[in-house]
Amino acid sequence: MSEVGQQTFGTVAFGTDWTPDMIRDEVEALKHKPGAMLPILHAIQNRIGYVPEGAVTIIAEMLQKTRAEVHGVISFYHHFRTHPVGSKVIYVCRAEACQAMGCRSLESHIKARLGVDYHGTTIDNELTLEPVYCLGNCACAPSIRVNDDIHGRMTPQKFDRLADKLTVSPLEIR
Repeated sequence: MSEVGQQTFGTVAFGTDWTPDMIRDEVEALKHKPGAMLPILHAIQNRIGYVPEGAVTIIAEMLQKTRAEVHGVISFYHHFRTHPVGSKVIYVCRAEACQAMGCRSLESHIKARLGVDYHGTTIDNELTLEPVYCLGNCACAPSIRVNDDIHGRMTPQKFDRLADKLTVSPLEIR
């Protein structure tokens, strides 16, 4: 069972197939907590990597809420995803300090390098690109976060070196 509120990616088995019983287990373990919906959604996302559309009905029924209420919470909080992501998630800070230090050109470079827009995943399912609106690293702007690691004073050149380390290259067998 996932630790509630844990936002590390080390525990997430990305691409994990989910089952209704898996969702029911998470809801059952947390439904008695005050304000249970957020801890439940966090637990599901930590366990599966995202909140599957099929989980909404199960959560709603078990919490005696409407599907619209559950969907409303998922769509209100930018943290929750409703689709699978790559094995590594790159967050580009778009807050004012990072914008003042050139994040717009950095984000354009990152999108071009990865070949995806925000909320997109590279064709090899390795990297997903997400916007974030503050990483709390303003003194070292512009900043990005890769899973749980923050990288400050990011430049296009530094990003290219980082991206090379993040991507798994296929081995050529002769």
